[in-house]
Formats: sequence, C-alpha cells, structure tokens
Amino acid sequence: MGFGVNRSGDDRLIFMEQITTGLLITGSVVAIVMGAGWLLSLAKRDASIVDPIWGMLFVLSAWVLYISEVGRPESGRSVLMLVMVTIWGVRLSAHLTVRKWGEPEDYRYASMRRRYPPFEWWSLLIVFGLQGAVAVVVSLPIQAVLVDQGAGPLGWLDGLGVAVWTIGLRFEAVADLQLRRFRSDPTNRHAVLDSGLWRYSRHPNYFGDCVVWWGFFLVALAAGAVWTFAGPLLMNYLLVRISGVAMLERTIGDRRPGYADYMRRTNPFLPGRPRP
Repeated sequence: MGFGVNRSGDDRLIFMEQITTGLLITGSVVAIVMGAGWLLSLAKRDASIVDPIWGMLFVLSAWVLYISEVGRPESGRSVLMLVMVTIWGVRLSAHLTVRKWGEPEDYRYASMRRRYPPFEWWSLLIVFGLQGAVAVVVSLPIQAVLVDQGAGPLGWLDGLGVAVWTIGLRFEAVADLQLRRFRSDPTNRHAVLDSGLWRYSRHPNYFGDCVVWWGFFLVALAAGAVWTFAGPLLMNYLLVRISGVAMLERTIGDRRPGYADYMRRTNPFLPGRPRP
C-alpha cells in the first residue's frame, strides 16, 4: 500500500474506506466555506476575498476531520499534521487578510469580472468552485494522515517532513514580510524588490509554499500514503504554470518598468545566484 506501513488486505480496504470518508468530509467543509465566501463576495462586489480564505480552508477541514474521529486522532502523526497545517494556514490567511484590508478588488479578479459577464455567477464556478476543488485534491496528504487508523509510530521520515516543512514555511514567511515592508514605502510604488530572498528568486514566497506541501507529503508518505504526491504536484504546477508565477509575470512588467532587467538577472522560481 505504501511506504513505512505494512497493511494486510483488510487493513488496506479499511484505509481506502477511511480515505473516501475523508474526501467527503473535506469536500463538504470546502463547499460550505466557499459557498459562504461567494455570498460575501457578492455583497462586497469583490471576488478577491477568496485569497484570505484559502489557508483557512485547509485548517477548518483538517480540524473537522480530526474532531470527527474518522481515523485515530490520538496518534502522534495526526496531531503533528494538525499542528503543521494550522500554523501554516493561519499564518497565510492572516498575512493575506492584512494585505487585502481596505484594498479594492485585486486586478486579476477585476480583469476576470470584465471578461466574464455576468461575473457574479461565473465567479461561483471559476473562482470559488474551482479553487475549492483544487483544495480538496491538494490536501490529500493531510486527509490521508488524519483518517488513518493504522498509523505506525513517528519515525525519521516524519522528522524529515517537519524539517522540509519548516524550511518552506520560513522561506514563505520571510519573503512575505520583506515584500510587505517594501510595498509599505510609497517611493517603491513602481520599483522592483530585488533584495533579501527576492535577490535569489523572483517568487520566493511561492517557492516556500511549494516546499511546505512537500513537507506535508513526506509525513503522509511515512503513513504509507505514497499516492498523495498528487497534492503537492498539483500545487507546484498551479503556482508555477497557472495561477502564480505565470499569471503575475504576464502583467507585472507593465506596472514595474525595471522588471525586465530583474527577470534577466534572477531565477523565476528556484533560488539561485543572481546573474550579473
């Protein structure tokens, strides 16, 4: 069945039943939260409120899974995963809430609003519905750990997962802090941040987020859920090719004249030594 846990045929069947139940519970929580978020976005005429909701989707669904006792919540791995998800999700949502507070609708969603009338209904599908579906798939490592009744004791692979998660969280949090401080200075309105972590990667916050998810996966791998690699793999693809790096860099050069030179000197995603 996987790595680190030996399961009999009956145990594998039970585990798959637990996974199915976990998917249903996670999907239900995500549907309720995203549905409420969509209604709020209609009242505020601002679909970009979905961004601060994102991190809390994983926190809320993880806690519901834990409290529901589908698996064995007293296991050390379940508690470890719950703590990791809560720290990551609360920090991310708090950061995005502070950044969003008092600001108009993000330009990306404003552009979608112009392209897809009537956007009020389209946003339910292409913003809240789509991101909700992504969250269910991305959170597979979390679900697998929290519903597993056959989890063994914590081991070296769990420790490796925590180490990778810590590196990613540190990278993401420091990059976000550096960007917030940079943006708080009005003289930097059209400037490019190329110091700190941003000297080595054009998107160190996205890089850190991807590393966090591979940390979650390693903990799930320790429970034998090797198939949950689909979660971090999807997250990596979306952040690099679709909604993160690719989307931002289509327009950021228009808003920040020095960005073309910054792109020439700096790696797009993986941190590396700047080119002269």
